[in-house]
Amino acid sequence: MSPTRRTLLGAALGGTAAAAVGLPAPSALAASWQPKWSPSASGDGLGAFETVEDDRADSHPAGHPHIFATGSNWRFNMHMVDRDTSTDRQRQEVTGLRTSGSSYLKWTQGQTWRVTYSMYIPASLKATTTFTHIMQMKQPGNGTSPIVVQSLRRDGGTSRASEAERGGGKQSIELKLATDDILVGRTDLEPLHDTWTDVDFQIKVGNGSAGSVRWILKSGSTTVVDAQKTGVDTFLADRVRPKWGIYRSLGDTSGSLEDTYLLLSNLRGYQLV
Repeated sequence: MSPTRRTLLGAALGGTAAAAVGLPAPSALAASWQPKWSPSASGDGLGAFETVEDDRADSHPAGHPHIFATGSNWRFNMHMVDRDTSTDRQRQEVTGLRTSGSSYLKWTQGQTWRVTYSMYIPASLKATTTFTHIMQMKQPGNGTSPIVVQSLRRDGGTSRASEAERGGGKQSIELKLATDDILVGRTDLEPLHDTWTDVDFQIKVGNGSAGSVRWILKSGSTTVVDAQKTGVDTFLADRVRPKWGIYRSLGDTSGSLEDTYLLLSNLRGYQLV
């Protein structure tokens, strides 16, 4: 028997022996990221999302639509006159990962999910002394609290409003576990203005201390932040649903609010299975 045939036969017998004792095949031992969502702005448009929250208070009809697909990007416009149903804030957001006209992905306890995308943050979308969120993980439903927020935050927050009013306060982008006020990571925002930034967000949906998150930002070939937290709470009830767009308070004291927009591109969703 040739060496080649002997090797192949040995591999086959090894596989048979493994099966005989109930061992999984080697390829089944390692979990991997399986593609579950790959929308196209030009092809799917807003049909890529479970819901669209475009000026839900109808505060600025002349600005409609505030959220739309343009070329290969999804664009979120925010005007100073826009108001949410709570008039102390503004919101133009989309939610969820739609896979067809009648179905969307559901992130439930014990599952691990990942979304990757590129975002363009113009210089007009500044960090603020109160909240400005550009991505959230939430339990669906009105009045539910955020679980994870990706935010643009000016150093000092409201406790240093006087400094912010003088133009001080460093701008940063951060990821925080909102329920327990745990900072996952933070980096300077200003170098990311007027350029495309790649986002890689991963979450294990778990109650109590069973959850975890990882957050990676890349600017070109440079990784500007790679941070993670394990043993954390990433579940409230029902399921977790992503949100993207601009959601910001009008209580900023730094003079940073102005007409602005956000661009997203290359949205992808994966499940670890």
